[in-house]
Amino acid sequence: MSPAQDPRAWSVAPDYPGMRDLVADLEVPAGAPMGVMTALETSRELIRHSYYRYEFATVAVTHALFALEQVLVERLAVEEPLRDLVGRADAQGLLGEGLATGLDPCLRLRDRLARGTVASDEVSPAPAVQLVRAVFDAVSALLRPPVVADATGRAADGESARERLDRLWEEHQRAPFPRSFLGVEIAGVCLILLEDAVASAVLREQNGGFDHRSISDLWHRIADLDKIVPLIDEQYCREYFARLRTVAGLAAASQLPPAT
Repeated sequence: MSPAQDPRAWSVAPDYPGMRDLVADLEVPAGAPMGVMTALETSRELIRHSYYRYEFATVAVTHALFALEQVLVERLAVEEPLRDLVGRADAQGLLGEGLATGLDPCLRLRDRLARGTVASDEVSPAPAVQLVRAVFDAVSALLRPPVVADATGRAADGESARERLDRLWEEHQRAPFPRSFLGVEIAGVCLILLEDAVASAVLREQNGGFDHRSISDLWHRIADLDKIVPLIDEQYCREYFARLRTVAGLAAASQLPPAT
């Protein structure tokens, strides 16, 4: 006797074979190590099987993060919490534009599950596909061969770290500050003062005025951004400060402690 469909998944697909279409474009990146490949394939199958057990969709997201963590540890050669690894990879330009922001909902979901603030039925199958796709895309980006820069620091894709910093900073300056968050503090951090501090550090870096005190202050601001970005529920504001985090990481890139 076949298992019965979970009634909570009745609107996802007309039948179990229809679940295959839902995950059809989740392709495991070529060249993925066995452990990474297995974790990604399992996360994809968990979404398919959420037809029978709704909670599997949420589990699929957290399981996909196992693959991401394995790839990050291998690529960066350093053991750190997953969120720190993502921030480090983004600061070093190993993730494509927007990928770190796309991963943030996955990381927040995992944290909330671990703290018991949400249950295992938090994510329905269709949104789970979008979250897992962000992990697949990040793993694919991380598995690409390292981009080799020439003596001037220009990467093979044509954009130097300096150009990326300048471009993102110009883009950030054109974006309006989220008006509903003026004067708001999150986890004890005032958002407008945080941005002012990062802006000051970026200008010092661009003008060659970095000193030990400036660098130390910038790393404190990066820690503040790592703390508050996962707590922002409003999408525009979260993307605004996630971009600011990338800018801050690029400005501080020359001060990254060596991987061991």
